[in-house]
Amino acid sequence: MTENTYLKRLFQAYYRGIKSNIHIVNSFEQREFGFIPWDKQIMIRHMSFKNPQNLTKYLMVNAPKHVYSSGTLYLQPDNLDMNKKEYQGCDLIIDIDVDHFYTPCKEDHDQWYCKDCGKSGMGMPTKCPKCKSIKFKTLNWICDKCLTIAKKEIIKLVYDFLIPDFGIKEIDLKIAFSGHRGYHLKVENETIRTLSSDARRELVDYVTGKNISFEILGLREMGHNIHGLLKSNIGWSQKIMKKIEEILSKPNLEIEHLLLDKRKFNLNNKLVKSFFNSKDDFLELISKGQKNLWTIEGFTLNRWKNFLQVIVGETGVEIDEPVTIDIHRLIRYPGSLHGATGFKVQEVGLNELEKFKPLNESNQNLDPIVFKSKNVQKIEIIELFVPPTKISGETYGSFKNGDIVEVPNHIAVFLLCKGVAKTL
Repeated sequence: MTENTYLKRLFQAYYRGIKSNIHIVNSFEQREFGFIPWDKQIMIRHMSFKNPQNLTKYLMVNAPKHVYSSGTLYLQPDNLDMNKKEYQGCDLIIDIDVDHFYTPCKEDHDQWYCKDCGKSGMGMPTKCPKCKSIKFKTLNWICDKCLTIAKKEIIKLVYDFLIPDFGIKEIDLKIAFSGHRGYHLKVENETIRTLSSDARRELVDYVTGKNISFEILGLREMGHNIHGLLKSNIGWSQKIMKKIEEILSKPNLEIEHLLLDKRKFNLNNKLVKSFFNSKDDFLELISKGQKNLWTIEGFTLNRWKNFLQVIVGETGVEIDEPVTIDIHRLIRYPGSLHGATGFKVQEVGLNELEKFKPLNESNQNLDPIVFKSKNVQKIEIIELFVPPTKISGETYGSFKNGDIVEVPNHIAVFLLCKGVAKTL
């Protein structure tokens, strides 16, 4: 039996088990569905179901590797011609996935291999340090740290942007753990559904801080003086000032590390010393918000712009921009299984999100790890190196190519889905 056949049978058993409790999304019959089978990486789409029972039957028979439904509503969702589907609007979909941005833990568990020169390493390089190629084979892993970072981005998006700046109501928010390396957020709102792609692009620019003009926010040079931003101005000016206050309230050693960090402010030692000489006065000035005269030795207008750009990066939200802009995008179906992990796409209430831990969830109703069992499986590792995997409080590995290991059922399913092991 091949690994894909084995996993397909497991997925079938799962869907049989939830047949009377399948998740029903809003406006179910107007959604387009898409599926990726186990035997090929081509999506089968332009499908629709009149009722959830028909979807359940399809899942029990076919048990696809991945299951999707559209954020878009159509009168004819199964029409093969996009122009004849009769578009009725689209939910706002936001995907936050650590695949798309750097997290420090990637230095411990994400691997890359250069396809041109063969060099390998850990982390998330933009190009090969040896031959400068951008052609990589990667093995992306998950851990509590990177999933916590993704969760914090969702919380930031909701409470710092969607609710205060756009007036989105909590009842319109649907949040789900993707089953792998991030979270999906869907806004189901009649007004939001009318937004064009261009309007969604403007929304993306706003929540990410892309194309911000610091001059419009108040940064300018007059004579020999530099005038900065004011916390009293709502919107991005206020967000930036609050983030500066937050950073400057940290211990000095932590601030120094941030200022010197090449991935952050990248200041030299002289500028860092100058900054600390004025830090307390600067913090008092911006906290009171009465003046905006920013005077720190060595900080030119351009230096302040670079400084503020880092602050914007810390303040804005890391999202997969094309997903939000696309008004015909399919998104993973809640309650379905993710074929790269065997985990469930788990919806989480906003009031449950803070405590939610997908890799070690104590609430059985929210636990996305569905194949837990006391039984162990013997599998063989086929990847050069597999980083340690901590799930449900236990760590497994690291492993290397050729290792024969016995692991609990859910760990075996995870490693088989990741494609780093084979059955024996």
